[in-house]
Amino acid sequence: MSVDTAPMTSGTAAPAVGRAVFHRLLLTVGPIVIALTIAGLILLAVGVNPLTYYGYVIDRGLLSPTGVQQTLTRMAPMLFLAAGLIVAFRAGIWNLGGDGQFLLGAVTAAASAPLLVMVMPVWLALVIAFVLAALVGMVWSLLPALLRAYYGVNEIITTLMMTFLGVSLANAMVKLVFLDPGTTVPQTRTLAVEDRLPRLFDTTISSGLILGLVAVVAVHLVMTRTAFGLRLRVVGANPRAAVHAGLNVPHLTIAVFALSAALAGLGGAVDILGVQGNVRADWNPAYGLLVIPMVFLARLNGFATIGFVLLLSVLSIGGESAARRIGVPNHFTLVLIATVLIVLAIVEYVDSRYLSARRS
Repeated sequence: MSVDTAPMTSGTAAPAVGRAVFHRLLLTVGPIVIALTIAGLILLAVGVNPLTYYGYVIDRGLLSPTGVQQTLTRMAPMLFLAAGLIVAFRAGIWNLGGDGQFLLGAVTAAASAPLLVMVMPVWLALVIAFVLAALVGMVWSLLPALLRAYYGVNEIITTLMMTFLGVSLANAMVKLVFLDPGTTVPQTRTLAVEDRLPRLFDTTISSGLILGLVAVVAVHLVMTRTAFGLRLRVVGANPRAAVHAGLNVPHLTIAVFALSAALAGLGGAVDILGVQGNVRADWNPAYGLLVIPMVFLARLNGFATIGFVLLLSVLSIGGESAARRIGVPNHFTLVLIATVLIVLAIVEYVDSRYLSARRS
């Protein structure tokens, strides 16, 4: 009987696995397709051919050699932010302060690197600038971390508030403390091109892309293959069960905030040390909130996140080109990303209701 049952079990398991994969694929790709359709209808309503717009986006962001290099370079800071979000979300913590941590890390790297290269080897100066940026990001997350860990204050509110403060503080530091005395433009000192992160091969792609990929893969492996990652996932899934299991939830909460914020600070540093070279006053790319939908679409999977960050980078670079060529506002990319987030939430809600109905 066991001989006859085994083939039946494996035969019935294969379709079940296939249905599960199809279901996961539908929940991931479906919101993107629906959002692209809705955005296309909006473009039609304002008199723009959506096929023309998407054609420019794909051509500039994915097909042209220059566009591909810009797309891959822009991925670097987004990957660091995505890695930080994966850590936080897997631990059940909503760190929405990424933009403030990112900017403060960027300003720290921009202020320190040009001075450090004058007194030490370039590689050491860059390493120290990265470390300082990570530390500043960690410090900026300390208040929300303590409030969440010991007083149960909702971190969504505190991290958003710290983002507004962080953005304002970064701009103030550029204008008042780290202002380059040699220019009339309010900005930090500029790191020379030859002192920045090296380029990959004979392209303009910053080697920060490699650092970002390593960060995402490392975070994925830590969160899925180590005891530390398991403890963080237990805390995120059920804090009360974590307490009963003997885990120090407050300390783990603070560790999650510190690691997530440090990665955000590194994202700011890699953008400055690899591409920008300085920080101008009122500069804020606002990558933090843009990356959140991509991380959720990837279901907090590091490898899938890389693909969705690539998609976001293509939309960002291609959207800028389309804005110049056919007059669509550059901020339309934000409309598209927001639509993806809204559709994703609706799809998740409908799917959960459907599964609940089936179980009952």
